[in-house]
Amino acid sequence: MTTEITTFPVVFTSGGHPIAGRVHRQAGNVTERQPAVLVTGSWLTVKEQMADGYAAALARRGYTSITFDFTGWGSSSGKPRHAELPDRKIADIEAAARFASTLSFVQPGRLGHVGVCASAQYALAAIAQGAPIAAYASVAGWFHDTGSVAPFYGGMDGVILRMQRGQEATDRFLQGGEIVTVPAYDPGNDRAGMPLELDYYADPNRGRVPEWPNEMAEMSWIPWLTFDGLAAASSVSVPSLFVHSDGCVFPENVERIRHSLRGPVDVAWGDGGQIDFYDQPAQMDFTVDALDRHFSKALQD
Repeated sequence: MTTEITTFPVVFTSGGHPIAGRVHRQAGNVTERQPAVLVTGSWLTVKEQMADGYAAALARRGYTSITFDFTGWGSSSGKPRHAELPDRKIADIEAAARFASTLSFVQPGRLGHVGVCASAQYALAAIAQGAPIAAYASVAGWFHDTGSVAPFYGGMDGVILRMQRGQEATDRFLQGGEIVTVPAYDPGNDRAGMPLELDYYADPNRGRVPEWPNEMAEMSWIPWLTFDGLAAASSVSVPSLFVHSDGCVFPENVERIRHSLRGPVDVAWGDGGQIDFYDQPAQMDFTVDALDRHFSKALQD
């Protein structure tokens, strides 16, 4: 087997929209079947951020890793652009899983999913809804409902303010097709999706990649703030892994979810903060070791 990682683009459809994906493999040719893993990143991001980093690392461990841009994001088509619509992202994950299951270089029935940050809750919901994913892993998973997410926005007053802004933006979209955008990341700007200091999104050597437009459709607030990322757990029975730490978001929600799952659950509790698990070597090495142990067992023939 070659030691080099090869990548190539793929296109599949979700809801009638072309979705741009990328395959990462450490294999000499496309006739060699491997277990496969879908890798998705945080909210408001594109595949070239945290998802591609983990995909490359897992490819070096012998997995065919597939990343993609969600509908309306990155190189994928679809409107509204840059809208965080959980139901649309859940449908995209299911479409990606069905697409991956048709590939002749993927071992049948051996498809896993790695959800980093917010996409972990979407992947859990996709599995609950029937996506053909045989094993699941959450990395620094963000699982929220309205009550638990409110402190990030200054409490319920902040939630109500953003929902009002979301309603106004949604009305403008429905009435005339206008998409009102705000920064996805802008420290100190309370209209931004992420107004806190987060070096990952500020540093061009980390998450501020050229492919990322740093935009959020303001209509995202209502679906984002009212999404229930915990409810799907009781309907999921595939082997699951949670890589997390006390410095990551919502450790108490991770505990709630893992005790609600119907199947076997492993936990790898490490050190570091939320964004450390996006790309920092120590956290990535810890995570990839845990993912490899999990998938090598859960995706057995």
